[in-house]
Amino acid sequence: MIMAGGGLAIAAALSVWFWQSSSAPSAETASEAALAAGIDAQQQKAIEAIVRDYILTNPEIIPEAVELLQSRQKASAIDGVRGQIEAPFAGNAFAGNPNGDVTVVEYSDFNCPYCKQSESDIAKLIAEDKNVKVVFRELPILSEASNDAALMALAAAKQGKYYAFHKTMFATGRPTPSTIEAAANEIGLDMAAARAFIASPEAKNEIQNNIAIAQQLRFTGTPAWVVGDQSEVGAVGYEGLKEMVAKARAAN
Repeated sequence: MIMAGGGLAIAAALSVWFWQSSSAPSAETASEAALAAGIDAQQQKAIEAIVRDYILTNPEIIPEAVELLQSRQKASAIDGVRGQIEAPFAGNAFAGNPNGDVTVVEYSDFNCPYCKQSESDIAKLIAEDKNVKVVFRELPILSEASNDAALMALAAAKQGKYYAFHKTMFATGRPTPSTIEAAANEIGLDMAAARAFIASPEAKNEIQNNIAIAQQLRFTGTPAWVVGDQSEVGAVGYEGLKEMVAKARAAN
């Protein structure tokens, strides 16, 4: 009984580090857990001493434990919204293989230089890995012009021209009324239809939903990525994307 209960208490004690970043369990809660495991106060003290000694001897397990918890929290948060974020807006806001075995989701802002930098990484990824699908989600957080460009990108998606606009907008320059219109004209958008869509609740709801999910996933900037159960913020580069895809593929 001591061995079985001791194992439970050790596991409980180790999990305390996970909780300390938010709210540490009270002594009363810990005692209740020990009693539930059939451990008396003396046994609990002995087990806690063993655990403490182990932690002090092997302090490297603390960041390892925190990293493991964070990975699990990320995976749980992603699972809750996966169906929404992996489905491209209007069925068109994506690049690569529509039936790819791994989906890369990018949250980006047309005013973000790191998002622009990542364009070549995405192009290389889908050129070299024919079984990857990249879904783009608009996250216009840097300026009002970012929002205007994002709305035009969604309008392009409604006309089946999302990726063409996405690439052209980044190549044209930072978003302004003139560069946004120039990019839209270059890919041949029906501007009357585009403006009508931009004024619609559907367009605004898509942006608001993207922002809400980005907050839920604790993204702090752009670009932000979701690949399988992984999420990262920043320009991770081609090698970083390739590594994330490989991990997601191995986990399938």
